[in-house]
Amino acid sequence: MQTIVEQLIQSPKLPLYLKQFQEILSKEQQKREEFYQTITEEDKVEFINGEVVFQSPVKLQHDVASGALFKLISTFVAMHNLGHVGHEKIMVSLTRNDYEPDICFFSQPKAEQFMPKQMYFPAPDFIAEILSDSTEEKDRGVKFEDYAAHGVAEYWLVDPSREFVEQYILQRESYELFVKSNSGSLKSAIITGFEIPVRAIFDEKENLKALQQILRGV
Repeated sequence: MQTIVEQLIQSPKLPLYLKQFQEILSKEQQKREEFYQTITEEDKVEFINGEVVFQSPVKLQHDVASGALFKLISTFVAMHNLGHVGHEKIMVSLTRNDYEPDICFFSQPKAEQFMPKQMYFPAPDFIAEILSDSTEEKDRGVKFEDYAAHGVAEYWLVDPSREFVEQYILQRESYELFVKSNSGSLKSAIITGFEIPVRAIFDEKENLKALQQILRGV
């Protein structure tokens, strides 16, 4: 089965299509430059396929899951000097789009290149998105495809409503589901040695236990 690119290459209209693509991307890049000039540190906003997308306030269950997972990952990464963990306000700038993932991890070789006043960042090694009614379509759609295309090696989708986690691992150029669970333990493929109970993302007491184990080096 031919890919879209292969079909376009075989089409006699290829030069016309190319001209249209160039015009679209040129206008899009202009909007992107305007986006960079107008956003502030207070904004929770992304630039996706030519559109500026503002994020609505999150529900408590979203905030709890996001904070709990960030606490565990950031503590573990700091203790073992593995790199840098961003939370909600790190702008990841990819080829076409700009995202602010809920949680992202950059390995030490990438993180040591960052500057104190840096505002735009390359593709992370790990991303976790907390699902909500307003973001799930993009988290499973354009972001799923874009993160994979730019080499984000591990992608977690956390559902705070149904309390389960999906762990995707990059295989060649696409993600494959490795684990989907609401119980047991979850081990990162990219953050070396990081393993937590799934319940520690959703339950405060379990989160505290897991955090204590990390601090003890268990």
